[in-house]
Amino acid sequence: MSSAERQTAFRRVADDLRTALAGDSFAAGVPLPTEAELCDRYGVSRQTVRRAFQDLVAEGLVVRVPGRGTFPASGDGRYIRQLGSIEDLMALSADSALQVLDPLTGSVDPAAAGRLHLPDDRVFTASFVRLHDGRPFGHTRVHLPPAVGRRLAEAPELAGPGRTSTVTVIGLLDQLLDEPIAEAEQSIAVASAPPDASAALGLAEGAAVLRVDRTYLDGAGTPVELAVSHFHPERYTYRVRLRRSRPPRREDRAP
Repeated sequence: MSSAERQTAFRRVADDLRTALAGDSFAAGVPLPTEAELCDRYGVSRQTVRRAFQDLVAEGLVVRVPGRGTFPASGDGRYIRQLGSIEDLMALSADSALQVLDPLTGSVDPAAAGRLHLPDDRVFTASFVRLHDGRPFGHTRVHLPPAVGRRLAEAPELAGPGRTSTVTVIGLLDQLLDEPIAEAEQSIAVASAPPDASAALGLAEGAAVLRVDRTYLDGAGTPVELAVSHFHPERYTYRVRLRRSRPPRREDRAP
């Protein structure tokens, strides 16, 4: 199996287990399937299954007990996600839900239009909260170029306030765009919660929150979405796995 195939296989195993854990398919105190059982079920190696379990442990979803097996983590209600790729962001739909606050409509926003490199100030805007176990952990306002917004405006998942679904906006866009989403530019900062975010998350106005801004670009390098998110400090943990593009040779290492 090639490196790319192993990468795809472990993500498939991990995503399926995340979905099952989010849906309470595994009872507290009852072990998950063993490595051998998962190897047979998916037709993969033990190394692939162990890699999937490593990610779930890092995300706080399971605990491994030597000699006993792997168990669902008891958790404290905090949503934990390990992010390292566009696919990881799309996979938010596996164990969280999107609930629309303001449906997608045309608006005028010079700041957002500028960040999307648009020729005028018109954008399409929507806002929503992301839910885990029925509780909102993040508030997001998305801005889209008009040409993109018009194509997404017919999506039933974004049609009206209160509409709840297990989708991501970038997942919807990836199905509609001529060029798939290829990369994202991201900035992370501590910020004061604006009124709409604090109300949606049940926080005092101006409370300290984690702010994440992401601009998504398609394969041609054109910005197709600006997402500004504010996360509840007690309900969300952000993790990133960092890898070296090429491990250095021994002779290249610094003394």
